[in-house]
Amino acid sequence: FTELPYNGRREGIRWWIINRIRGSWFSNTDVILFHLGPNLSLGDPLWSARILHTNPQAIKDIHLRFLQSGAEVITTATYQASVEGFRRHLGLQTEEAAGLLQLGVKLAKEAAAEFSFLSSEKKRILIAGSVGPYGAFLHDASEYTGHYVDTMSLEELKAWHRQQIQCLESADIDLIAMETIPSQKEAEALVELLREFPNTKAWLSYSCQDEHYTSHGEKFEEAVKVATKSEQLVALGLNCCSPNVVSPFLTSANKNRCRDIEWIVYPNSGEVWDTHAGWKRRNIERPLAVWALEWIHLGAKWIGGCCRTTPSDIADLQQMLRPKQAAN
Repeated sequence: FTELPYNGRREGIRWWIINRIRGSWFSNTDVILFHLGPNLSLGDPLWSARILHTNPQAIKDIHLRFLQSGAEVITTATYQASVEGFRRHLGLQTEEAAGLLQLGVKLAKEAAAEFSFLSSEKKRILIAGSVGPYGAFLHDASEYTGHYVDTMSLEELKAWHRQQIQCLESADIDLIAMETIPSQKEAEALVELLREFPNTKAWLSYSCQDEHYTSHGEKFEEAVKVATKSEQLVALGLNCCSPNVVSPFLTSANKNRCRDIEWIVYPNSGEVWDTHAGWKRRNIERPLAVWALEWIHLGAKWIGGCCRTTPSDIADLQQMLRPKQAAN
């Protein structure tokens, strides 16, 4: 992925605008867009991963919709997928469960191939394998506290994540998205584990309490130092948060910028959850496309959206950041 020019991304479908992962893949003006998967009930312990089992065509169709909206990187619907989760909640054998994770990659590749065949615009579509935190498997909102790391060792965390990364890597993924990570300890475990897959690139993004601390309570200016421990990390940042915290995060993170790491930020849509009325948009929230210019100014190279974002958000970002391409 290449540089994004500046002139002056848990519920729902996700997208991101991403710039450089490997400079040889794209030209110097490319902006990369990508997404995760379909809306599902927050009460489902498998969330969108269940659709891999019950309706895989729906996953492929959603991938295709986002590609048609301008996406250039597809993220697999595996954030809440795990071998143990599929065994427990679907009654599958280990081999079958591993096959479902690999199916997530296969569906994304099929959608990319179909889009490329039908599109007059010839561009390379990349596939990113989504890996959520251990707390996503627990299904108790602990990916937003990270309290489980207080009683787990680095080796235990690595052992949990190893199966998922093995499945995605064996399906010939382009890169791994290690996302919504609540603690520096789990981030360090993932970075150590990544060394077992030396040809695999990844980004890592934290969840947060506020603009200064990870969900587990580490200062961001310290948490970003994990980037010094891996040349395989292409970006590090923040996701699944309010857009309001992104600029303060970038300001804090820049204090301890390590090596040539790039920042990735993909907050939620800005809506808030009301237990009586459902999702509600606050009048004060700016569209993500407007926020994006500020984040670029603060050094973000990978920019996008997380929960509750839609294909139209991709179009808006493209219009804001790449108006000439959007007009074609």
